[in-house]
Order: sequence, then C-alpha cells, then structure tokens
Amino acid sequence: MHLFVHSNVKLFKCSVCNKSFSHKSTLKTHLYVHSNEKAFKCSVCNKSFNRKSDLITQLLVHSNEKLFKCSVCNKSFSQKAHLNTHLLSNLKKHLHVHSNEKQFKCSVCNKSFSRKDHLNRHLIVHSDVNLFKCSVCNKSFSRKEHLNRHLIVHSDVNLFKCSVCNKSFNSKSNLNEHLLVHSNEKVFICSVCNKSFSCKSNLKKHLHVHSNEKQFKCSVCNKSFSRKDHLNRHLIVHSNVNLFKCSVCNKSFSRKSSLITHLLVHSNEKKFKCSVCNKSFSQKTHLNIHLFMHSNVILFKCSVCNKSFNRKSSLNQHLLLHSNEKVFKCSVCNKSFNRKSNLNQHLLVHSNEKLFKCSVCNKSFSQKYYLKKHLRVHSTEKQFKCSVCNKSFSRKDHLDRHLFVHSNEKLFKCCL
Repeated sequence: MHLFVHSNVKLFKCSVCNKSFSHKSTLKTHLYVHSNEKAFKCSVCNKSFNRKSDLITQLLVHSNEKLFKCSVCNKSFSQKAHLNTHLLSNLKKHLHVHSNEKQFKCSVCNKSFSRKDHLNRHLIVHSDVNLFKCSVCNKSFSRKEHLNRHLIVHSDVNLFKCSVCNKSFNSKSNLNEHLLVHSNEKVFICSVCNKSFSCKSNLKKHLHVHSNEKQFKCSVCNKSFSRKDHLNRHLIVHSNVNLFKCSVCNKSFSRKSSLITHLLVHSNEKKFKCSVCNKSFSQKTHLNIHLFMHSNVILFKCSVCNKSFNRKSSLNQHLLLHSNEKVFKCSVCNKSFNRKSNLNQHLLVHSNEKLFKCSVCNKSFSQKYYLKKHLRVHSTEKQFKCSVCNKSFSRKDHLDRHLFVHSNEKLFKCCL
C-alpha cells in the first residue's frame, strides 16, 4: 500500500466532491470537511474542530510557546501556517527590491513606491499628524524611528567616530556623509546645472536655487526665502543681537560671514581683479557687482521711474526711495530711515567714535561718506565741471554752489 504514495494513483475518492486521495486515512480526514460534526473540542475556549490537527494548532494559540521560528529574522510563531505566511510576505516584499516596478503611487505628490507599507508610511508626511512626541523638547514626529533618531540629540553619546579627524556623530548616516568631506568624491550631481556635491543634504539645499518657490516667510517683514537656514540667518537682522565683534574697530555684526567680509576693509589686500579694466577689490561680491558695469545687461527695471539696475538687491533698495515707509528707527532720537545702512551710518552721529581716518592728514570722520568727500581735497582731480564756464571742482556740492553765480536767483535777502 505504501508504494501508492510514490505513484500518481489515487484510489480513494470522495463521494461528495470527487476529490481523490492516495491514502484511506487522508480521505477519512477530508470527509470531516463535508460534515457538520466537530468532534474535537478545545478545553480552553470550547471552540470545536472537525480535525484533530486543527485542535492541536488552536491549543498552541492558548500557550505562550512559539515553536516555529523564522530562520531569517528569528521571529517566532505559535503556528506553522503563520510562519509560512510570514516567510511568503517577506519574500514578496523582498522581490520588489529587485524590481523597478513601483505600483503604489502617492495621490498627493505622485511619488511611487514598490511596497504598500512604504506608501502608507510616506502618507503620514502629508498629514499634520505627528504621533510621536519627544519627552525632552516636545518636538513631534510622524514616524517612531525619526523620534528615536532625534532622542540621540539630547544625549551626550556620539557613537560614530570619524577615523580621519576623530569627529564624533550620533548617527551612522551623519558619519557616512561626513566621510565624503575627506574625499574628493562628489557623488551627488544637480540634474539642472551639473554642479556636484559631496553631501546629499547640500544638493537638496542647492536645488532650491533652481526653484522659484520660497516657502519660508519672515514673520516680521514678510520677506520669503527658498531655504530655512537663509530665513534663520535673516531673522538675526530683526534682533539687536550682534554676536561677532571686529577686533580692529569694535564694530559688531549679527553674522560671522559679515564680520569676515568686514575684516577685509582693514586689510590692504585686494585679490579680486577685474579682467576688463584691472581694477582690484577686496571682496569677490564687489568684483561681481563691478563686472555688470562692463556689460550692457540691465535686468531689473523700476516700475515707478523706469530706472534700470543690474542687480535685484539694488532695485529693492531703490524702491524704498519711492516708499514713505521707513522701517528702520533710531533707538536714540527716533529718526526713521528706509534703509538699514542709512540707520547704521546715522548711529555713528550719536557716538563720539570716528572710525574713518584720512590716510593723508589723519583727520577722522564718523561716516565713510564724509571721508570719501574729504579725500577729494587731497586730490588734484576735479571731475565736476561747470557746463557754463568750464570751471572744475573736486566736489559736487561745490559745483552746485558755484552754479548759483550763473543764475539770476538771489536766495539771500537782507533783513534791514
């Protein structure tokens, strides 16, 4: 009879559904399916089964014993069927990794995923629900792993150490990103301008440059920024905090980069040279501004007076002249200005400090503008010429005063 097992012959046929079996015992077990009789009863929950094997499986549910272990992840199950289901689902999920097919699409942003659970996890990003809250700083997260990663920030533990410079990091991903700094490899390439970056985060920041979207808005002046770090940097402008002080003239700045730029003023070094006229500059930004003078490109036009500018910042500054709004107020005398630079210059009036010194006669001035005017006294150059008599002057205000000579206008009247 045993030899029938190795053959395809199935002698035992079910009289109800015509299904065939090679063993008589298997047919008997099968017949319980067609019967309403459930002879095998669970002593714990009184649930009845028509097969003894099903009762044994049920009894395992009531025990804490999990005999069936996954060889991949060591997860245990009380039933073999549950283990098989687990293995099959993991296999299906894993096979998607090797497939380029991403059949699960986000209805909000059209991003596609190879697995449904990945899509479900992603959808939380588009919701305002932040289920996981940090007990230290109350910051909320949409995913538990993000909270766990964040919690390391509040600890002094830096588990991941750079083998090159010994700098420590609280996450492996941060260490891996940092290691690219020590290599010349720039694997993250911008698809728009082909600029390369060693860090993915820097590429993400850079991509905002190509976008017209400025989602980060200043709550004080409504100015918008494409990057959050730019907004944070801008917000210091509205505060009175000047953390960075110049060691030469004691001038304070809210940004370190502004201090570094300012220090070049005290240096005679002008390493940025114009390729057209050989004029040198201490700052690269000044050279870039200067280069527009050699071009005929005028990109920004004032909608009020049609004056044109080759820089947007210059146009924005100019537009304040047409506005009655003076947002920058002097804390000493309450005088208001439409430009911060004018306020800063004005503040020097209230101090006895005269930072701008003439290199010829050592005369000091509180404002750079006055020093520039004064320097013309030492110059033989007289660039302001009278259109009537061709007399030349070193200063424009001197020319303006002279022009009254050619007019019939008599402004000053004798009171006697």
